Amino acid sequence: MRHANVVILTDDSEFARLLTACWQAERQAPNITVLNSDSWHEQNAPSHDLVVVGPVSKGKITGVLRSLEPATAVILCIPADSQEFGQLRAKYPRLLHIPLREDWAQTLLLVAGESLRRAKALQIARQAERNAAKNENHATLGRYMLEMKHSVNNALTSVLGNAELLLLEPGQLSAQSLAQIKTMHSMALRINEVMQRFSSLASEMQEAENASQAETEEAAGSTTRRH
Repeated sequence: MRHANVVILTDDSEFARLLTACWQAERQAPNITVLNSDSWHEQNAPSHDLVVVGPVSKGKITGVLRSLEPATAVILCIPADSQEFGQLRAKYPRLLHIPLREDWAQTLLLVAGESLRRAKALQIARQAERNAAKNENHATLGRYMLEMKHSVNNALTSVLGNAELLLLEPGQLSAQSLAQIKTMHSMALRINEVMQRFSSLASEMQEAENASQAETEEAAGSTTRRH
């Protein structure tokens, strides 16, 4: 929670003061920004992991909630008997609500802690999904290169062979053509080195994968035997 960003959105300065003081008394307090409904513009708001909406001017809660992204973690702290709350409850069934009663501050801190942990878990999960998609793209590219390796090697053999045949008879070439053919030959050799290294890496990765699979199967067999 120490590095989390929390926005307290309220028109009640006492609500903001009390909640901020309670949070700052905790061992791990988040970064807190206090805004009122007049200064609130979601697109210009500081980066936030959680928005706590306290008492605001009549009729403004709906506009505030409408401006938030659907995935934003929001805790609404208003009286349970509020007429506006009944309408919001029907429109936003997943909205977290802390009634304004004697123990509201401590209850809110507990709920906020869980909300922030959940938001962090979702963030990690989304990053894992992005990494998995990126790795899958790399794997697809790697498989394609393996499939094309034979064709590339054939093309390189042809280029190198023809370049070497031309270099065997340098007298038939101009100085400029000879230099160009030498450059082509040198670059083809470099590409061949890259392809050889790629083949070596592919073999090493396959061997490591086979070894890991063998270890997994051995561990599974050992567990089965013990049972």
